[in-house]
Amino acid sequence: MVKAATDGRYPVRVSGPLALSVHPFRLELVQRGFTPRSSQDHAYVLADLSRWLERKELAPGQLTAERVGEFVQARRDAGHRRWLTDRSLQLMLGFLRDAGAVPPQEHGVVGSPVEGVLEEYRSYLLRERQLGERTVRGRVDVARRFLTAQLVEGRLRLDRLSPESVAGFILDTSNRYATGSMKVVTSSLRALLRFLFVTAALDRDLSAAVPSVAGWRLSRLPSGTDAVPVLLENCDRTTALGRRDFAILLLMARLGLRAVEVARLCLEDLDWRSGELVVRGKGGRVDRMPLPADVGIALADWLRHGRRPSVFREVFLRTELAGLHVRPEAIEEDLNPTVLDVVRGLPVHSSGPGPFVSADSCPRDQQKSRIADEVEHIVELTA
Repeated sequence: MVKAATDGRYPVRVSGPLALSVHPFRLELVQRGFTPRSSQDHAYVLADLSRWLERKELAPGQLTAERVGEFVQARRDAGHRRWLTDRSLQLMLGFLRDAGAVPPQEHGVVGSPVEGVLEEYRSYLLRERQLGERTVRGRVDVARRFLTAQLVEGRLRLDRLSPESVAGFILDTSNRYATGSMKVVTSSLRALLRFLFVTAALDRDLSAAVPSVAGWRLSRLPSGTDAVPVLLENCDRTTALGRRDFAILLLMARLGLRAVEVARLCLEDLDWRSGELVVRGKGGRVDRMPLPADVGIALADWLRHGRRPSVFREVFLRTELAGLHVRPEAIEEDLNPTVLDVVRGLPVHSSGPGPFVSADSCPRDQQKSRIADEVEHIVELTA
């Protein structure tokens, strides 16, 4: 199955100006952790777009937002049941834009005061904060909505901003978003307000005026006292899945790694001679950490007796699709159900969420609790 998903063959004959982009698109989705079937379905839509452009005698450079709408309507008229909105095509369009095959996304009127601020803000997030492209897009979208609300007769009136107007924007937005989404909105708005203050667009820092959102994501946490030993005991290390789960949990327990840091771990990051490993964290941060003996033994057991040969260099691979790497946003996707059941059955306490850092940088008695928090986060993502 994996070979069929990554080789050069494709089940349909593709024509049109985007024909050469179909297979690379499908391959990238597979590498990102999509199933071969899902990747193929997305590629079919790109093939359909290529044929539509050919029939309309349009070049990829003419694929504006208006043309995308026409393509969506053509799919509706043809009786298709999926990919019938502009939003459903964003994954495909993002790939084409990144490759320079189609025009960049239109962000409103060129030269408008809002777009000028957004362009500076986008550059700041990418260069100064070194945030990922996906995070930047989310923060810029929130900034666009907030700044647009500050337009008065076509002019951006930041001088009229007050704590009351900031809180009013959050209150109005909360009527349309769930609690989880509102946390993203509030954190993004705080970042924007700090940027505006630092760049002197505001004469005071209004980030403190952004209200907090009630309802902690990790309000139900397993007790850290006994969580880690019980979880490790429930990993059946006679199976490949159990060896992999044991190594993942041990990395979190002994080194305090986040799920995304575990998922990004590659074979080249393991330095067996010096007993170290490279950890790739958020914002492009790269750290070298000591590799404890028990963690090294667990990793070696997984690599020698559990991990199947693969073209991917990630240490941890998915099990339901042998040979595909674990996605950073869903490392927990196929953890042993027995392990997950153990976590759900553990006692709970009411501590709030907090950042996860290196195990060496916090008191030892807090480490087990942090690991329990992270594993519960994994459970929530699978629910």
